[in-house]
Amino acid sequence: MVQTILGKKLGMTQVWDDNQNVVAVTVIEAGPCVVAQRKTAETDGYDAVQLGYGEVKASKVNKPMAGHFAKAGVEPVRYLREVRVDADDETKAGDVVTVEAFKDATLVDVVGTSKGKGFQGTIRRWNFACGPMTHGSRNQRRPGSIGQCAYPGRVRKGLRMAGHMGSDRVTVKNLTVVAIDEDSNLMLVRGAVPGGKGGLVQVRKVR
Repeated sequence: MVQTILGKKLGMTQVWDDNQNVVAVTVIEAGPCVVAQRKTAETDGYDAVQLGYGEVKASKVNKPMAGHFAKAGVEPVRYLREVRVDADDETKAGDVVTVEAFKDATLVDVVGTSKGKGFQGTIRRWNFACGPMTHGSRNQRRPGSIGQCAYPGRVRKGLRMAGHMGSDRVTVKNLTVVAIDEDSNLMLVRGAVPGGKGGLVQVRKVR
């Protein structure tokens, strides 16, 4: 059975647990996901399935992808993601993966894309300290010295500097599944997950 499902982050809310404590949860619209392709070790060298999720206009699908979906006998989808499966997995093209597959899961990993922050300085991006915020100070938000001595006489690779922040693939592990609503394809997990509202997330069971 496929241990992964694609979904959309709807936002955060809070619920009461069995001990009458307020728990912050993230609401995820998990699936339904169609299987657009089944890869096997005999034909592709490894075993995997290609999951599809999200509605898309027919005018946005090019001819190669339209043929790909037609071969699997499924409607075109917006997102396609490939996940590994076991060799004895019987999932085939055209099958549908729903949130029902996670009804016995207690912990999940959630993969998403973090919010993009654009170009940021070292104070916000790397939590650098400010310089003296006094009259005459010329080093209030500068990163400071970035060079080295005569040897090697250059800026080393990987030095923390100003640059693009966010829009990274982020995985949050071992989130507790609080509730599952099979009728509405909803999954409630404890805590926050990467990305903004409406962002694509990938939920997988913790083995």
